[in-house]
Amino acid sequence: MSNLLARDTDTHGITTLTLNQPERRNSLSMAMLDALSEALTDIAADDVTRVVVIAAAGTVFCAGHDLREIRDQLDSHEFQLALFNRCSEVMQQVVNLPKPVIARVAGVATAAGCQLVASCDLAVAADSARFATPGVNIGLFCSTPMVALSRNLSRKHAMEMLLTGEMISAVRAEQLGLVNRIVDESLLDETVHAMARTIAEKSGHTLKIGKGAFYKQLEMPLAEAYDYTAKVMAENLRADDAREGICAFLDKRKPEWKDR
Repeated sequence: MSNLLARDTDTHGITTLTLNQPERRNSLSMAMLDALSEALTDIAADDVTRVVVIAAAGTVFCAGHDLREIRDQLDSHEFQLALFNRCSEVMQQVVNLPKPVIARVAGVATAAGCQLVASCDLAVAADSARFATPGVNIGLFCSTPMVALSRNLSRKHAMEMLLTGEMISAVRAEQLGLVNRIVDESLLDETVHAMARTIAEKSGHTLKIGKGAFYKQLEMPLAEAYDYTAKVMAENLRADDAREGICAFLDKRKPEWKDR
C-alpha cells in the first residue's frame, strides 16, 4: 500500500483506509487518487472486507484537490482534465463498491474532500468537524463536488453551499443530510466501528444487492423504480442467504450466512 494511504482490516472484516498525508491536508492529489483507486479495486475483489471506513490522519479530513499541484500544472489542460476525471472515477468507485462505505470525519472536509464524504454511503462526524465547497472563493466553482453534494442535499441547500463557499458546522451538516451522526470526537472511533460491526454482521451478498439497487433506482422514474426493485427482491429470494435468514427468523435462531 502507498505511504499516502494506510490500510488495515480487523477481525470483523472492517477495512479502514486512512488518508495519510496530514502535512498536505490529506489533499486528493493525483497520487492520492491513484492510491485510493488501487485500494478500492482490491477491496471490491477480496472475500475478507465486509465494510469499508474512510478516515484521515491529522487534524484535517481532506482539503480537496492539491492546489499546489494544480498551480504547477495551470498551463496543462490535459493534466487538469485527467485530474478531475480521475477524481470522478474514484468517487464512482466508492458508490459502486459492492460493500458499504462509511466516512469517519474529524476536522475539515472541503471541496473534493466534502465530495468524498458525500460519495460515501454513510458518514459519522466529530462535533468539531466542518464542511464547505469553497471553490467559488478562489474562482474555481466546485462543479464535480456538486454532483455528489446535490445527490445528498436538497437543491437549495446544495446551491447555498456552492454559491457562498461558507463553512458549515457538523450540526448543520447533519441537519442537511450530509452526515448521519455527530458525536464527541472522543467517541468517534467507537461510534464508527459500532456502526460498521452492525453492518458487517449482515449477509455480504444481501448488502451487495441492496447497495447496488439503492443507487440504481434513485435515477429512475417512480413506476420504473418499483418495477426494477420488485425484480431485485424476487431474485434476492433465490439466494441461499435469503432462505437462511427467513428460516432463522422463523426458527428464532441466529442466521449462518454463506454470503451467496
